[in-house]
Amino acid sequence: MNKNIVVGLSGGVDSAVTAWLLKEEGYKVTGLFMQNWEDDNNDEYCTSKQDLIDAVSVAEKIGIDIEVVNFAKEYKEKVFSLFINGLENGITPNPDILCNSEIKFNAFLNHAIEMGANKIATGHYAKVQEVDGLFKLLKGDDGTKDQSYFLYRLNQAQLSRSIFPLGHLLKSDVRNIAKDNGLHNYARKDSTGICFIGERPFAEFLSGYIKKNLGDIKDLNGNILGQHDGINFYTIGQRQGLKIGGLKSGNGAPWFVVDKKIKENEIIVGQGHEHPLLFKDGLIANDFHWILNKEPRTNWVYSAKTRYRQNDDPCEIDEINDKEFNIIFGQKQRAITPGQSVVVYESNVCLGGGIIKEPINQELNV
Repeated sequence: MNKNIVVGLSGGVDSAVTAWLLKEEGYKVTGLFMQNWEDDNNDEYCTSKQDLIDAVSVAEKIGIDIEVVNFAKEYKEKVFSLFINGLENGITPNPDILCNSEIKFNAFLNHAIEMGANKIATGHYAKVQEVDGLFKLLKGDDGTKDQSYFLYRLNQAQLSRSIFPLGHLLKSDVRNIAKDNGLHNYARKDSTGICFIGERPFAEFLSGYIKKNLGDIKDLNGNILGQHDGINFYTIGQRQGLKIGGLKSGNGAPWFVVDKKIKENEIIVGQGHEHPLLFKDGLIANDFHWILNKEPRTNWVYSAKTRYRQNDDPCEIDEINDKEFNIIFGQKQRAITPGQSVVVYESNVCLGGGIIKEPINQELNV
């Protein structure tokens, strides 16, 4: 057990238990705290100062060294700017996926190697398995916390250097381990919101980076129901923030975004969480990445998901070329959103995925 492992310590309970487990196994462990956001570091929603205090406290309790590294420039250029660019073009990217591939398993990994690390470890709920020299990404055993969706863009080199000690644990197990071993953050609330930026009023935050471009909110009959602040601030399936909630019409059900007309700068809304226009047979995706460096078979049943907090459903990869592929699901999927990621699985193995270009209805090809 003479391997050096650098653990990304965030201040949260998952990374704390990751470091504790590895130290208990006899590895030489060093903690690394990443400072990746500086624009409003004194903002009430930015918790990086408290995160650092918690990370240092954990390191002291475990008995490991901790260093602080600043990747704010890399984060701004390789994650946040692409996120904003996507929103400006009317799609909804997932910054957490970009953050993993570009920061946690690129900038962080390279820095750790320069520190002399053999491998890095994070508190992700996922597993890595080596088979015949290839590294597979597997779902975590806790189905409610599995984070393989966020890791689907990792390559063989990144996976070969990565350890996920929590992959076989339940979240409740992790909290109990932390509590039993005196880690003060055992009950700390899970972080939410944008990676390294945190949870904050989304539209208000983005208005500092994207100009407002007011437009009409219309129903399916073309009636104007209100105005939106800019099509960039809304996503398919969104209910909150439309400011037409008190408008009584039809069946009186809540309004949801069912379509975004980019050229017309219009948002189309329909009533009801289960509105038919929110459900599509499948999607077209591009910018795909396959973890095992080979495309999946056509005419074969896999499973896939288009959002993190949903079950993956049976699907077929109907057509593949050098730029795009189609995925057709066994049952219609709700709120398939351009810019988000579709991630493909075979049993508990994450094969990879791509960026959603557009949803489709198979029978209508629209």
